[in-house]
Formats: sequence, C-alpha cells, structure tokens
Amino acid sequence: MKLPSHLYLDNQNIPYEARSFSPETEKGAANVAHVLDFSERQAVKTLIFQVDTGERVLVMLGGDQNAVSGNLKKAIGSRNIQMAAPEVVKETTGYIIGSIPAFSWQPVKFRSFLEASLLNEPILGTGGGQWGEEIMITPENLVKASNAIVVNLTERDKPIKPE
Repeated sequence: MKLPSHLYLDNQNIPYEARSFSPETEKGAANVAHVLDFSERQAVKTLIFQVDTGERVLVMLGGDQNAVSGNLKKAIGSRNIQMAAPEVVKETTGYIIGSIPAFSWQPVKFRSFLEASLLNEPILGTGGGQWGEEIMITPENLVKASNAIVVNLTERDKPIKPE
C-alpha cells in the first residue's frame, strides 16, 4: 500500500523504508518505537503550533524530548505560540493527530523545524499518514523531505542555531 507520503518520497527520489505495526497499538511515539524496536528518541513527534500572526509551523522532536519554551519561541520568532487544537491540525495538515507525516502536505513557505540532536541518530521514524504505518528515514533525508530548519529546541544553555 502506497500512501501519499510514500509517493512524495518516491517522487523526490528520497530513500526510506516503510514499516507497519498493528493499528491496535496504543497511540504515542514510545509505543511505536517499542513495537518497531527502535529507541524512543528515534520516534519523531510531529507537532503543529499556531503563532499569533496566524502562521502554523511543524515542530519535530524525538519521542522522549520536550522543547524548551524559550528556544521554541526564539526559533519561530514569536513570544505568542501555542499547540494547535486537533481541528486546526487536521485543517492544516489534512491528517489527524497520531500519524502526521513530516512532509508531503506543506504548502510553499510553510516552516518546519527539526530538533538538532536528532541529526545524531542513525535512523528516524515518522508517521506515514495513517496509524499503523511508519516511515524509517535518515535524519539528512528527513531534513531534505520536510525542508526543515534545524534548530536546538531542547538544550537551554546552547544557541538556537547549531554551528
């Protein structure tokens, strides 16, 4: 079964591996990582945030990571941001929370941010667009596919933009 996210990667000639797991699996990055046998850090959470300007952005973190609020606000360039409500996520991405792909749905000029430490992982897993479908992809190819801006979102004492 080829999902829109697979077709997008195929079209862009970006290598990946499609993996499936039981749709009965309880939601959450940790659960996906466990059933597919990779670390929680490698299970990418795709979060949609709303900015006071009306802009919406994608933020990608490891399954065991949380963004430092100040770092996130600096990276996005606004002090007034919040997690998007489920209906806003669906309207923005075309997907429901739980298996939002990190690519293929963004309009031109949409900003996507990837936590810098994820570049240290050998492989990452991101939602395929349907619960039970995961895409395994190298960090470099995830950046390429999502046109992500790589920033430090998790370490308070380090600069936002990696050297």
